[in-house]
Amino acid sequence: MHIENIYHNYDKHPYREIRGFDNEAWEGSKAIVKEIERHIQDLLKKQDKVIVNFDFYPGVRKEEIFEMIHMLHPKTLTDMDLLAKPEEVIEKEFNDYMTDDRVFGIICHKKLKDFFAAEALAKASETIKTAGPGLHIVAGVGGGLIGKADINIYCDITRWEIQLRYRAGMPNWHRSNQDAPNLTKIKCGFFIEWRLADRYKAERYEDFDYILETEKSDCPKMITGNAFRTGLDMLSRQPFRLEPYFDPGVWGGHWMQTKFDLDSEAPNFAWSFDGVPEENAVNLKFGDVTVKLPAMDLVLYRPRNLLGDRVYARFGAEFPIRFDLLDTMGGGNLSLQVHPMTKYIQDQFGMHYTQDESYYFLDADEDEDTYMYLGVKENVDREAMERDLRLAEKGEIQFPAEKYVNKVPVKKHDHVAIPAGTIHCSGKNNMVLEISATPYIFTFKLWDWGRVGLDGIPRPIHVDHGMKNIQWDRDTAWISNNLVHQEKTVYEAEGVQIERTGLHAMEFIDTYRYSLTKPEEVSCDDSVHVVNLVEGKCAQIQSADGSFEPFEIHYAETAVIPASVGNYKIVPVDGPIKMITANVRK
Repeated sequence: MHIENIYHNYDKHPYREIRGFDNEAWEGSKAIVKEIERHIQDLLKKQDKVIVNFDFYPGVRKEEIFEMIHMLHPKTLTDMDLLAKPEEVIEKEFNDYMTDDRVFGIICHKKLKDFFAAEALAKASETIKTAGPGLHIVAGVGGGLIGKADINIYCDITRWEIQLRYRAGMPNWHRSNQDAPNLTKIKCGFFIEWRLADRYKAERYEDFDYILETEKSDCPKMITGNAFRTGLDMLSRQPFRLEPYFDPGVWGGHWMQTKFDLDSEAPNFAWSFDGVPEENAVNLKFGDVTVKLPAMDLVLYRPRNLLGDRVYARFGAEFPIRFDLLDTMGGGNLSLQVHPMTKYIQDQFGMHYTQDESYYFLDADEDEDTYMYLGVKENVDREAMERDLRLAEKGEIQFPAEKYVNKVPVKKHDHVAIPAGTIHCSGKNNMVLEISATPYIFTFKLWDWGRVGLDGIPRPIHVDHGMKNIQWDRDTAWISNNLVHQEKTVYEAEGVQIERTGLHAMEFIDTYRYSLTKPEEVSCDDSVHVVNLVEGKCAQIQSADGSFEPFEIHYAETAVIPASVGNYKIVPVDGPIKMITANVRK
């Protein structure tokens, strides 16, 4: 197997420059405190009391923010943590959402205020309201629950940084579970904390006077609320990239390590999230200051511009399309898995749509046979398969996957649809661009080839869930007729070939591959588009009406094109290209 990086142009830290706000961005504690002090003093010229609210997203380092707060010398400081219900009460009241499963909980539909004692909130609110002259500060998760402040500062953080902090020993908010397994912390975040915090934040975007970015320890950055909102609004009207992140795994390979110039000392890289707003960040540059924000801020603040009216009507403020990379080049098979059917995910986990997906083979080892597992074999013995899966889960046998599951040959640029309920996994020595619906956490692993995780603990297996979701009629003949080699050319002319590559009629995503040597215009058709340059050094996304500057995208990069763009042009640069686009079909 030979991997070569012929382009060296993958951008690991993309950003968008937002002009006109050079004086509304600050970096470092001293500069930030100086600006807040200026704002406070301006208000004290007009009134004798100022209330400042430092509102936190769960996962923000409290001690860092409190250091800055003490530099402001407030007359009183209300710590929101002291108003929260006791840990044991929170655990009891939210226990049904956590469940006993290692991975899966139930989407929580409570409000952030349910973390707090109502009488404590009321008392703190009254104390602040009747406080005497001077500076009074409220700080912590849910600070806005106390009442109206004169200055609102939202302290934000991305989910990926939160997960890295979990790994480093950070507990969940207001919990003493430092030593809990990482999966448990993520489950509490995904199903409870992040849901409540996002709902709370979405109601307050217009009230934020400042956004404080707390990603990097001891390097805070702050922008005005006006710069923040303007930046998100601009982003919702032009193409942009999210900042990708990369993570190792037990089956990980070396394609990304080479192609993207990643850490050569790392054992492997298995995943890259490059198109998942729930997880990824966006970088906005204001003058000399680049601020990293959760991409979910854009989804929550400008969902109609971003998604389009018909997609927003269907999904609400959720980004339904996910692009990520799965690297098994020089690695191993992915886990044999199945995703839940829609009714099952609704009934069991409170999620309203499921993880339909597809594998686009961005690359495959040309020196050996490459393959994926897909669908059950003809007339498979269900009882025997379940028995063997359970024996394998106990470590008593190696599951004979090829006895029950089809092993399908694949090559570079194949695109295989995988509707929920279809048993599947990629084999080794493939580079997969996974194009799917966004509920990425709901994977029922059936067999993991006898491996343990990088933490030395056996990876979670979900045979019970899986057996309830495998669609047994998706056998050899069915997958051949419905999921494999379904590409159809829909338009062809000199220098242009457009193919519809998927997905299956049961899935809501449509994908098209543009093979171009000259520009081609594309319509968003009132849906957000997610695109990836799957062949070629470089392409540009150009506005059809001149409303945004040309946007450059490099090999294997993912970009988002908001529905508000309307029509755009894909323009090849430095030779022929292939670009895959995904949208929500009508």
